[in-house]
Amino acid sequence: MPDDTEHADPGAGAGWAASLWRRVAGEHPWRRGMLLILLALVVEYLVLPQIAGVSSSLHLLGRVNLGYVALGVGLEVASLASYAELTRAMLPPGANRFSRIWRIDLSTLAVSHVLPGGTAGGDGLGYRLLTNEGISGGDAGLALGIQGIGSALVLNAILWVALVVSIPLTGFQPIYATAAILGAVLLGVFGAVVALLTRGEDRAATVMCRIVGRLPLLPPGAAGAADRAVHHIAERIRDMAADPALIRRAVAWAAANWLLDAASLFVFIAAFGHIENPDGLLVAYGLAYVLAAIPVTPGGLGVVEGVLVPSLVGFGATRAVAIVAVLGYRLVNFWLPIPVGAGAYLSLRAGRRERTKRMEELEQAVNQAQTAAPPLQRS
Repeated sequence: MPDDTEHADPGAGAGWAASLWRRVAGEHPWRRGMLLILLALVVEYLVLPQIAGVSSSLHLLGRVNLGYVALGVGLEVASLASYAELTRAMLPPGANRFSRIWRIDLSTLAVSHVLPGGTAGGDGLGYRLLTNEGISGGDAGLALGIQGIGSALVLNAILWVALVVSIPLTGFQPIYATAAILGAVLLGVFGAVVALLTRGEDRAATVMCRIVGRLPLLPPGAAGAADRAVHHIAERIRDMAADPALIRRAVAWAAANWLLDAASLFVFIAAFGHIENPDGLLVAYGLAYVLAAIPVTPGGLGVVEGVLVPSLVGFGATRAVAIVAVLGYRLVNFWLPIPVGAGAYLSLRAGRRERTKRMEELEQAVNQAQTAAPPLQRS
């Protein structure tokens, strides 16, 4: 009797799996995103610890130093606050209060940790929230662009310094070259964009107007708005370049953001009884986040863990310590900002509704006062 499986459609299994996924996840991207996040949580916190061995992992969890864990959480909060100060430094003077900028950054971070290719989605939300606060579209877009690229350049500088210190002590690894190439490409792109906007401003505006003019479904006058936006961005870049104090402040806040986050990882490792050499820690940390800049997964999920764990093991940590420390650090660094950012977004929306309500009440009171006022009598 012939085996029916020999003649089965090889794509039937894949089709059945896709059909099951559609029934469970539906068509809404947010529902699919949340299911993927749930799957990632299961893999990260139930599957990965098995690699180190259940008994050793549980043993390490039993003797974790909770004081160090609390310090690691505090360092992560300080890192996020530094990033909010970086955002504020990139905006025009007096653009907004720190508390609102911080909540905008937290909201943006939450979205970038949920959506695939998350940085783009997060920046889109950040742009909308900043313009809702009365900041012009040009200033908001420029601030987000320079903030992201400038922060990445500072990270590469930290990595290169760590490599210069570490390579003579521990030797050269092939992955170092990959990270260095990515950093050089990023630096080249950033330099080309700045040169194009500052030295070829009119040409950049012309090219942008042509591109916008050929796009469908745009309102009349979109090309003119694009022309004005390019000139405005070029002017803002020149203003920033002419302000050395602003550049120093931005570099300091970007470095503080990365170094405080790396210090949080250092403390989480120390919480499980291992003290990592600072140069090795910064090399592992820099490699993880430079490679995570490639938008494969939301917030570098899986990439950061996949690079940090073997790198830390290579610098002397045991595999069990590396896994539980990285998972603990990522719980605070990646997962905790999702609900916190959602709360920050809701608070911004509630505040905006309250401000709108007050403005409407004020306008209504003014209108009533004008209606009730007696007419002026001519003498």
